[in-house]
Amino acid sequence: MKVFSALLLGLMVQLTFAQEREISGNVTDENGMPLIGVNIVIENTTTGTQTDFDGNYSITASEGDVLNFSFIGFATEQRTVRDNSVINVQMASDSSLEEVVVVGYGTQSKRKVTDNIASISADEINNIPVASLQGALTGKAAGVQITQINGKVEGGVKMRIRGISSISSSQEPLYVLDGMPLINDDESVSQAPINPLISLNPNDVESIEILKDASSAAIYGARGTNGVVLITTKSGKSGKTKVSLNTSTGWSKPTNKLEWLNAEEYIELFTEASTNSYGAEDTWLTEEGGYFDFMANGLDWRNGEVDTDWQDYALVDGAVQDHTLSISGGNEKTRFFVSGGYNRTEAIIRGNNLERYSLRTNIDHEISDKFDVGVNASASRTQIARIGTDNSFSTPLQAVAQSPLSPAYLEDGVIPNNESTIYYNFLMQEYNGDWDADIFRVLFNSYLQYEIIPGLNFRTELGYDNLGQTEEYFSGSLTQSASTNGYADANAVQSDKYNLNNYFNYFTTLGTDYDLDLVVGMNFEESSRKNQFVAGTGFPSDDLQTVASASEITSGTSTRTKYNFLSYFGRATFSMFDKYLFKGSLRYDGSSRFGDENRYGFFPAASAGWIISEEDFLTDSSTFSLLKLRGSWGVTGNAGIGNFASLGLFTGRAYNQRSALAPIQLANPELKWERTTQVDIGLDFGLLNNRISGELDYYVKKTNDLLLNEPIPGTSGYTSITRNVGSLENRGLEFVLNTKNFQTENFSWSSSLNLSTLDNEVTSLPGGDIVSGLNLVREGETISSFYVVEYAGVDPDNGDALFYRNTENADGSFDRSTTANYSEANRVVMGSPYPEFMAGFTNNLNFFNFDLSFTFQGEWGASLYNSGGKFQSGNARYEDNQTRDQLNRWQNPGDITDVPQARMYSTNGQQDSSRYLEESDFIRLRNLTFGYTLPASLSDRLTVDRLRVYFTGVNLLTFTDYSGFDPESTYDNLGNSNIQRGITFYSAPPAKTFTVGLNIEL
Repeated sequence: MKVFSALLLGLMVQLTFAQEREISGNVTDENGMPLIGVNIVIENTTTGTQTDFDGNYSITASEGDVLNFSFIGFATEQRTVRDNSVINVQMASDSSLEEVVVVGYGTQSKRKVTDNIASISADEINNIPVASLQGALTGKAAGVQITQINGKVEGGVKMRIRGISSISSSQEPLYVLDGMPLINDDESVSQAPINPLISLNPNDVESIEILKDASSAAIYGARGTNGVVLITTKSGKSGKTKVSLNTSTGWSKPTNKLEWLNAEEYIELFTEASTNSYGAEDTWLTEEGGYFDFMANGLDWRNGEVDTDWQDYALVDGAVQDHTLSISGGNEKTRFFVSGGYNRTEAIIRGNNLERYSLRTNIDHEISDKFDVGVNASASRTQIARIGTDNSFSTPLQAVAQSPLSPAYLEDGVIPNNESTIYYNFLMQEYNGDWDADIFRVLFNSYLQYEIIPGLNFRTELGYDNLGQTEEYFSGSLTQSASTNGYADANAVQSDKYNLNNYFNYFTTLGTDYDLDLVVGMNFEESSRKNQFVAGTGFPSDDLQTVASASEITSGTSTRTKYNFLSYFGRATFSMFDKYLFKGSLRYDGSSRFGDENRYGFFPAASAGWIISEEDFLTDSSTFSLLKLRGSWGVTGNAGIGNFASLGLFTGRAYNQRSALAPIQLANPELKWERTTQVDIGLDFGLLNNRISGELDYYVKKTNDLLLNEPIPGTSGYTSITRNVGSLENRGLEFVLNTKNFQTENFSWSSSLNLSTLDNEVTSLPGGDIVSGLNLVREGETISSFYVVEYAGVDPDNGDALFYRNTENADGSFDRSTTANYSEANRVVMGSPYPEFMAGFTNNLNFFNFDLSFTFQGEWGASLYNSGGKFQSGNARYEDNQTRDQLNRWQNPGDITDVPQARMYSTNGQQDSSRYLEESDFIRLRNLTFGYTLPASLSDRLTVDRLRVYFTGVNLLTFTDYSGFDPESTYDNLGNSNIQRGITFYSAPPAKTFTVGLNIEL
């Protein structure tokens, strides 16, 4: 019996193993395209696998086992193992699993959204090698203008959503990362801004939603006027643990260089200019020991021994490295995502570079069927080697003003001092000075969610944002600080923000045709800032570069400040029959920044939608997949002013070596919220099973009670007071068109086009015109319009610069006669710094294992004023090297040209006028990526799930008639002025970057 039992057991085991076999197959969608990452699990077991890049899978199963095929956005499929070893599956889209977008304090089905929300996925930004998160979004959303101020790696980034809605208050959107409003204050010790979001790693981002209309942004109330940018980072998913590596390296060049005079041309032009001013007998430039000899510093300029191209010293080849390693996974209870990133960017501006280290951990855990908790945390350190502002002679771009007769180095390698150059030689600062910024940022947001009853959840979130920034500057004894035997300063800023959200969410279905979603909650936010600054002079050695070694402390200060918000909010979303959609929201905001009489403000919003394609007359349509009409109205606010703008302030001062108090600000207890009312009418459409889809929107934004730093008479003892004065309006049209041009098994091509218009107008300004430099705020005009004298060209008889008088006649017309006397000409509005039309065009193509994507971006209708033109294109008025167009100067009676006669040290057309104002229209190939993914058969041999190599280019081509460095680069030294805009001054162009990269998934 024992022998028989053993034989019987062995036979059963053998039969069991005989039933197990390898099952393989391919999984595709309805169009035959392979689906990557489909989960295949044997029912009632934990055994499973996933499809590879080609949609193939393999799993060991027994006859009778049921295989479950599941994938986001598709209906789950089941197949039973019979006597077959190959099971191919075609999965159908599940219309019940709709695309979800992130909204304020929750998510919502995109199909039922009644607001205007632009959504950008990780696939659209992760492979764009730029250091800043905002830079990866350029050209991706209609009505959103994103501009990096110049080519510096840390340079400030301006994001404008549907125009400009304020004069003196903040014009930046509110950034919210995983529910945490971010600190977005420039903490640079100089007027050259540092992008506060430079510390974020773009590769950690899962999606970005831009809330553009008031209905979507009003849930953030007082800070929604300029739009809201919701950033969601990646999270883990249950299933197999995945390891992903994205690594790239590349090089950069300036997008553009200008053409300057060489030594021979410089000598010719300035000799002629001197002759025109002083006569041919005055040879002070060319005589032995004259000015040209001084510039040449002992070299023989007469025989061409010196011909320095200073631009090549200022603009150099850069480099970029970007590496991110992430691990994600989990089970039904716990999901995790961990990533580490490193970025090093060496700018195309000499001496400027950035190095960033980042770490992120996102964990979600289900304690029970009712309890969920989670933590999103990140830490980063960013080190920046900085250079001077655009108006600092130690900045590299100022070097292009030097004469080509001045050598950059002597034969022994020593950099010549200022005695042989027109301006300070920036190379002396590079080798004998230092300017470093160190940014350490910690972001933390945790949540606890509890299901009270089915459909009713309570969620509490606690967030913290800490931004610590230190800057140390040193200028040695051989630099411009030689007179003080060196100068050093140190600046430290510590900014903290605490954020607490408590809110209830209730969702219920009333009957079978009515859905109701309610959100009610409160928000408390407190922000604080501490700053310490100290400076000193006199150093015993250039090797000792901290303030501790200074012989004299020349200045020192410290400040502390704090403000907070207390808010209550609610939102109700209601749908009927899945086609009639309604939403309403209300936020009650209070801020310590405003006066006692107006500390709180109401910000309501409402929207409605009608999914016309769900009506009986369209449900069977083979043309319309979706047709939705929507409209929204809402009020948002702006609180981007000083922390104590409503209060009368005093400061401590020294008076005759005694402590004293001095008044510095007038009180305005009536100061209240700036309010923007916005109306949006939109149409969403999908045609031919969504092969063609898009959006069409028209909006009007009216801002009232503008927060304005209004100038007041100096006899009051003050220069300005913050008041609610005036109003302005933005209106525009936005169009988005998405198409699936080709969709076959081995080739696909999809496109996305976005177009937008913008019309900005100041509608009320009771105090009259505000003129700030070259810009004007005037009722009836675009905000920050250019206000300059109109240039009329050159008098062909004598080479004098001419200007239009533009004196208003009795009938309201303007006197268009010309004059050579600049003081007889009146300033007029000559253009706007803001584009009237913007476009973005993105294409994605896949051919077998190859992929190609590219984005074109364009702007039209804006102008740029070259404030450095009077020096660099000023027909030899100053000694600065000139652009080559100055060779086309007037020389003889009858010459027809726009360049006046060269007259050294004599003004002839260099005054501020439209001569230096140009249209800045452009079209730019913003980014291009070409990649190749190894077939599954090869990647399997390498034991990886996916391996892809790619090439990416950024700013590859620019088409423009603008004659300056770049149509987007602007002056970074405008400080806190929100009025002065559209001005450039020796401003560096952006980088043209080429990278090669590798994606590996395990």
